[in-house]
Amino acid sequence: MRRAYEAFNTADMETLTETFDESAVWHLPGRSSMANDYQGREATFAYFALLGQETGGTFQAELQQLLADDDDRVVGIHRSTAEREGKHLDVGDCIVFQLKDGRITDGREHFHDLYAWDEFWS
Repeated sequence: MRRAYEAFNTADMETLTETFDESAVWHLPGRSSMANDYQGREATFAYFALLGQETGGTFQAELQQLLADDDDRVVGIHRSTAEREGKHLDVGDCIVFQLKDGRITDGREHFHDLYAWDEFWS
């Protein structure tokens, strides 16, 4: 999971492809234009690319802690930061990852301040 975070932050698509299952689903809550359930690895990666495009490459997920259970779930706790159109994003976030055979099959984001996330993208 640390490799996946590092790959995300450096746009290392080769490593991300290794860590995400082809059928992975990504769930993003809220009312922003980004909110959606992204079906499949390609749709998820398109969302990741959009984060970079819309923020001029400034979007980062600064990993703070990883927690795991015995049922193939990992929680990544991080801060999401970015700059966009004169706005600054700095919001606590966690993602509940579901894994199968060591690959991400599901990611569900949860924000400390979902309103701040939505406002940043408005």
